[in-house]
Formats: sequence, structure tokens, C-alpha cells
Amino acid sequence: MSLFEIFKIGLGPSSSHTMGPMVAACRFANRLAEQGLLGKVERVSCELYGSLALTGVGHGTPGALQLGLEGQLPETLNIAGKDARLESIKSEAALMLCGKKRITFRAATDISYKAREFLPEHPNGMILRAWEHDGLLCE
Repeated sequence: MSLFEIFKIGLGPSSSHTMGPMVAACRFANRLAEQGLLGKVERVSCELYGSLALTGVGHGTPGALQLGLEGQLPETLNIAGKDARLESIKSEAALMLCGKKRITFRAATDISYKAREFLPEHPNGMILRAWEHDGLLCE
């Protein structure tokens, strides 16, 4: 076992609150692309549950989600440029879904926190949804 299998460089003080959500968001965005749905997506939302909702903001979960939706992964992320990219997403109120399609995104309204609710599969649960103009496209 190598040192790199034990320790990983993440986005915040808690890898379970950054690396997992980032990978899940990236997989969600990639799935939309693979299914040919990117062209229909107008908005993406995320609900955080339990521990992610309780401490996620302080641990960097919102930023990790946004970067993951853009197609970034922890092992290839340019750590030095992440803050500038997150500021750009915030100031433009938009992100590049899967690195290919610009969509409106406002963390304050597109990420919701359900601190008193837990999903049955895991205490760090989340649900990602893609929306088109007339409703829910994919979950």
C-alpha cells in the first residue's frame, strides 16, 4: 500500500464532503452527456441530506459539486485555479455542464440543504436533478 492510497488531496477539510460529491456530480453530468440530454438541460439542482447538509458548506461541498458538474474530478483538478473558477461561476451565475453546455446555476437557490432528513443509503446523501424548460428531465 502506498502513501497515495491512504492520503488524497481534496478540496476541503473533509474528503467525504468534497471528493464523494464531486465524483457523483461529475458522473451525473457525464450520464447526461452519454444519454444525449445535455442539449435539453436548462438547470441542475442538488439536495444535500444529513451530514452533507449540516456541515457541507464549511467543508467545501457546494464548490465540489459545482466543479463536479463541470466535469472535474479530484485526481485531475487544478487546485490552484479552483477558487477563481468558483468565483467565475458565482459572478456569472452559470457553469459549464460536463464542460460542454453553459447553464444557469446559482448555488444559493440550486443547492438546498435538508439537514434534518437522511436518505436510507448513506448519511452523506444527495439527489441531483436536471431540468428542462417544461419540468424534470432526469434524476
